[in-house]
Amino acid sequence: MKTHETSSPIVAPPQPPSEPKADGTTLMQRAVASCVYLFERLMPDPFVIVILLTVLTVLTVLTVLTVLTVLTVLTVLTALAAFGFAPKATPEIILGGWYKGIFGIFTFAFQMVLVLVTGYALADAPVIKAGLLRVSRLAVGPCSAVVLVFTVGAIATFLNWGFGLVVGAMLSKQVARQVHVDFAWLVAAAYSSWVLWAFTGMSSSIALSIASPGNPLNIVEQHTHLTVPLAHTVFSSWNLLTGLAAMILIPAIFILMRPAAKDIIAAKADALAAEEAVESAEPARQRDSLADRLDRSRLCALVFVVAGAAYLVMQWVRHGISLDINTVIFIFLLAGLCLHGSPKRYVTAVAQAAKVTGPMLLQYPFYGGIMGIMAATGLAEVVADAYIHIASRTTLPFLSYLASGLITLFIPSGGGHWAVQGPFTIPAAMNLGASMSGTSMAIAAGEMAGSLLQPFWAIPVVAIAGVGVQRVLGFTLVIFLTAGSFLGFVYLLIVPAFAGL
Repeated sequence: MKTHETSSPIVAPPQPPSEPKADGTTLMQRAVASCVYLFERLMPDPFVIVILLTVLTVLTVLTVLTVLTVLTVLTVLTALAAFGFAPKATPEIILGGWYKGIFGIFTFAFQMVLVLVTGYALADAPVIKAGLLRVSRLAVGPCSAVVLVFTVGAIATFLNWGFGLVVGAMLSKQVARQVHVDFAWLVAAAYSSWVLWAFTGMSSSIALSIASPGNPLNIVEQHTHLTVPLAHTVFSSWNLLTGLAAMILIPAIFILMRPAAKDIIAAKADALAAEEAVESAEPARQRDSLADRLDRSRLCALVFVVAGAAYLVMQWVRHGISLDINTVIFIFLLAGLCLHGSPKRYVTAVAQAAKVTGPMLLQYPFYGGIMGIMAATGLAEVVADAYIHIASRTTLPFLSYLASGLITLFIPSGGGHWAVQGPFTIPAAMNLGASMSGTSMAIAAGEMAGSLLQPFWAIPVVAIAGVGVQRVLGFTLVIFLTAGSFLGFVYLLIVPAFAGL
């Protein structure tokens, strides 16, 4: 089959969807091709989206608060009782919240960058890359390729979302070298497997925060003086079954929406091979001095790894095994250094990883600014309360899921997202007698669904894979509509009946 010509080193430019003919293509294939084509033609660069979202946030604040003011005047005590703390937006508050948000997110942003960098560096270790190469040979056709990429990505993501983010993208490139398949379709499967981390992974920001005593984002503890262990969230039976069902449903959907032969835009195997050769090329040794030997010394790496592992063991023996974001980063730092074998190799891998963090470093402050506007003006409170005031014990998880998906479009950060929505949702769960673990995980699941449309976290994946984010999100839109509906069903009917604490 002939691949479209392109000036891109990896993939070809977008092509209009084929006209409906009696050519064996299914209705779903034609619909998906149209979605992908529209995304490619209409969606701007992700940085432009950040700017547009910032403007939209400001306009929404002004519009909503004007409506609230009118309602307060017209309904007097009814509106005051309904909204109570009706926020006020002024240019000073909006700009002040924006500025504070930009610089207030730096610590968390750096932690997220380190999760990605340490995960990338670990995935770039020779042992891991060799393993991915062996695994990629299991793909013998498009269907087995997409199932393989999704499954491996989901398993890696369960361990650590940064690791899974990179493994899925790297495996996509390996598989694309061996199987003629639409590259963006394959990368979309890798990204879809990654978003499962929000509610099924051990590094879920929300699950870890409410399980950690004294954590500033443990909103459950702040209101109830209790923590919610992972056994009630990530490892609960209903959550594990939901994750397992999603791992079956999503690959099946990808198989159904596989692009028709004439619509395939495949990766160029020679370009991928050349890129792989450049990345794996060993730098020439200039000299063999003492400094060079220390840089390549396995002993130096071993000393650091042993010391770090000893500290973790001592802490876990004394205080019990617990995971937080810093611990996850440290574990992957030690694992990466151990598998690379020398400081020099690890530094090289980290330098390579840093190349894909540029968009994150640039855009995170802008998302922090949006977060600051929503927090300072109370816009997030308005969005959340609009659902909470019509909720009951059984519907709160579902409505929290919907609100979470909406907020994710503005705040694509699990921790930052939880900081905005959690303070209003957990008290509502307490008052309504709803499950706090189920409601918390509903917010995490809503974040997962919203991330299928939000380009922020797709940026590292497409940067590693070398494919356009617009075409990838054209495929994930279908997953958003189908898997998102499935999760809505779970949090409307299943979670209220089976969730515990």
